[in-house]
Amino acid sequence: MGTAATPRRFCRCACFCSENLYVARYGLHVRFRSEQQLRQDYGPLEKEVERRQRLGQESAARKALIASSYHPARPDVYNSLQDVALAPEFLAAVEYSTSPGADLQGLLQRLETVSEEKRIYRLPVFTAPFCQALLEELEHFEQSDMPKGRPNTMNNYGVLLHELGLDEPLVTPLRERFLQPLMALLYPEYRGWLDTHRAFVVKYAPGQDRELGCHYDNAELTLNVALGKAFTGGALYFGDLFQAPSALANPMEVEHVVGQGILHRGGQLHGARPLGTGERWNLVVWLRASAVRNRLCPMCCRKPDLVDDEGFGDGFTREEPATVDVCALT
Repeated sequence: MGTAATPRRFCRCACFCSENLYVARYGLHVRFRSEQQLRQDYGPLEKEVERRQRLGQESAARKALIASSYHPARPDVYNSLQDVALAPEFLAAVEYSTSPGADLQGLLQRLETVSEEKRIYRLPVFTAPFCQALLEELEHFEQSDMPKGRPNTMNNYGVLLHELGLDEPLVTPLRERFLQPLMALLYPEYRGWLDTHRAFVVKYAPGQDRELGCHYDNAELTLNVALGKAFTGGALYFGDLFQAPSALANPMEVEHVVGQGILHRGGQLHGARPLGTGERWNLVVWLRASAVRNRLCPMCCRKPDLVDDEGFGDGFTREEPATVDVCALT
C-alpha cells in the first residue's frame, strides 16, 4: 500500500505586514519601515500592521467556529459545483478550451473582448438561479451572529469564502475544472501554474462601502463576477499594469452585468466608481501561481521573504519552483 502524499504547505511574503498598507482616510497605499516612522506619518496604520500579523490565526478560528455552529439557509450551495449552476456560454467556452486544436482565436469567438490591449475579457459565469441562491446564503450569513472577517484590506463588507466553507465545494472546482483551461488560452504565460486562489465576496451599499480606490490585486489573474442585486453605478475602471509609467492616465470603464465575470491580470490597476443606488455584491477570485510568485512577490516586487501561514496563505511555497519563462510575464 502506498503512502499518502505530504500536503503542500503554503506561505505568505513577509511584505504583507509592511507593504501596500491601505489608509482609507487618504486613499493611499503606504509602506511600513519602523514603529517610529509609523506613528509620525500614519498613526492609524499601527493597528493595521497588528491586524495583519494576527490575520491567519484569527481566520482559522472563525472558520472552525462557523463550521461547528452555523446553520445555512441554502445548504444546496455547499454541494460540489455542478454544471447546472454554470451559464451555458461559460460551459461552451470551457468545452472548447479543452478540445483538441483549441486556440485563442477560437476562444475569443465565444466570449467578449473588453480590451484587446489590456487583455480584459468578459463572459457569463453563473446562472441567475445560482446567483440568487448564493446571495440568499450570503445575506443569511451576514445577518447571523457568526464572526466575520473583512474580505481584504480595502473592503469592509463581504464574506471570506474559505471561512464560510465554500472553498472546497465551489471555488476549488471552479478553478481546477473550468478556469484553468480558459486561462491557459487567454493567458498562456500562466498555463498549468494556477495552483491556489483566494476568494471573497464584496458588498457595496448605501451607508457601507460605496466605491473602491485604485489598486492592483495580490494575484496573477482575477475573476470578478457580479452576483446582484439591482444597482446603478459602481462601474469598474482599468488603467495599465501597475509597473507602467502613467499607469492610470486614461482609464477605461466597464459596467457590471449580473451573472457575468470579468477576467483580467492581477497587476492591472483598477478600482470601482461610486455606487449610485441599490446593492452590489461581487464574487472575486484571485488566481495564484506559486511557481511564478515564488520568484518575485507581486506586492513588494522582491524575492519573497516567506512566512508560514494558514490554508493557501498568499500562494507561496517553500518548494523549488519549476522553470518559469520570466520574459513571457512582462
